[in-house]
Amino acid sequence: MSFPKGFFWGGAFAANQYEGYYDADGKGLAIIEKVTDGSRKSPRIYTREDVPGFYYPNRDGIHGYTHYKEDIKLFGQMGFKMLRVSIHWTRIYPNGDDKKPNQKGIDFYRSFFEECHKYGIEPLVTLSHYENPVTIMDKYKGWDNREVIDLFVRYAKTCFKEFGDLVKYWLTFNEINVLAMGVGDIMAGCFPPEKDQEPLFLSFDVTKGAQRRYQALHHQFVASALAVKAAHSLKKGLMVGAMIGGGMSYPYTCNPDDVLENLHKMEAGSWFCPDVMVRGEYPYYAKRYFEKLGVKLKKQDGDDETLKAGKHDFFAFSYYASGVTSTDQKVLENTGNLLFGVPNPYIKASDWGWGIDATGLRILLNESYARYQVPLMVVENGLGAEDKLEDGKIHDPYRIAYHKAHIEAMSEAIEDGVDLIAYTTWGCIDIVSASTGEMTKRYGFIYVDKDDKGNGTYKRYKKDSFAWYKQVIKSNGKKLD
Repeated sequence: MSFPKGFFWGGAFAANQYEGYYDADGKGLAIIEKVTDGSRKSPRIYTREDVPGFYYPNRDGIHGYTHYKEDIKLFGQMGFKMLRVSIHWTRIYPNGDDKKPNQKGIDFYRSFFEECHKYGIEPLVTLSHYENPVTIMDKYKGWDNREVIDLFVRYAKTCFKEFGDLVKYWLTFNEINVLAMGVGDIMAGCFPPEKDQEPLFLSFDVTKGAQRRYQALHHQFVASALAVKAAHSLKKGLMVGAMIGGGMSYPYTCNPDDVLENLHKMEAGSWFCPDVMVRGEYPYYAKRYFEKLGVKLKKQDGDDETLKAGKHDFFAFSYYASGVTSTDQKVLENTGNLLFGVPNPYIKASDWGWGIDATGLRILLNESYARYQVPLMVVENGLGAEDKLEDGKIHDPYRIAYHKAHIEAMSEAIEDGVDLIAYTTWGCIDIVSASTGEMTKRYGFIYVDKDDKGNGTYKRYKKDSFAWYKQVIKSNGKKLD
């Protein structure tokens, strides 16, 4: 196994799934905190007003706001070198457009980052991880309003100024490509739902609302580039990365139609956003793709120059599963999980239908590095599964097997010549699931005693995978058994 000296081993979670205490110490309400719980069979619902009998799990998280010192100590025991977290925009600017930042929010995150450094853990901080203020939706009607750019950049500058001495590595938007994939409009703060109670994931149809989604995405690109420029000018040495929801896709057959369709799928889903953010300009295929969708971007003078001047320093992505693309209508009729396309007969799937494909990670790493030639980070990777707490212990060999296979794939990619510098596993401690709002779908090395409706002691327990990941980190990826 081959990992470079100084490789960043660690874990990751988002503020909205972790912190809870949604109205404490001056914090404002975020869009995700108006989303109900769900399950594998029923969708999460966005409600403009609270609905009696509905549970809003992101308001509780796992009480990280009061448990963070205990949790960071556990991460330190595992030997974490990096912890990827996000800042709740509404803890810094409760409404997004406040005249002054909330000092109590600043104090909390400063304490959090100081606690990380106490254990030798480098923070990797996401500025926007589905934590858009409700005001952005209600007052400004979402990111297709250009005014939101200035609000975000002001927030970013505040974070760089207040935490730049403690945080070197930053990400602007989490999985920014969700808008390009036709999913996650509400989570991304794109525009208000059409109905009072709307499913969180509206559609996987890239043609629906394409004009507004790509206009919103353009504004996020400009905001992100301006944030990069601000970081570089405010403090020497700050590094700002682009981050997408990564996934590998294969053609179902060697039929040229399948191969071409898969090429376009990868361009639209995986490459479009980093092409803009890392290369600094819209890709060559954007013109024809926009014509197909009927999209006509409204740009201001200087936008293209801003994108070029605000190129990102590294490229980060999440990776959980791969998918398959087909142009055969008969095959498409039997499609399982719409997110990943046609089921792949050569790989196994998780209980939530996500194809487990470590080799896909190696391929994605190689293709990403060949395309961008900047340092790469895998900032989300993990297996969502139901864990059983028995006599204070959790045996999770399935999780160990999943991570082992993906670490081996990363090692092979490094041997291939890929400049991979970090691996932060998703949900290193059990958190609220973004897709379903459940606690049942657990990713962590640390079990949290909380059920899907918020009941429990919130006590932390080490799983078997805790000790396993500790030895992986200590051996720098050499000891995986």
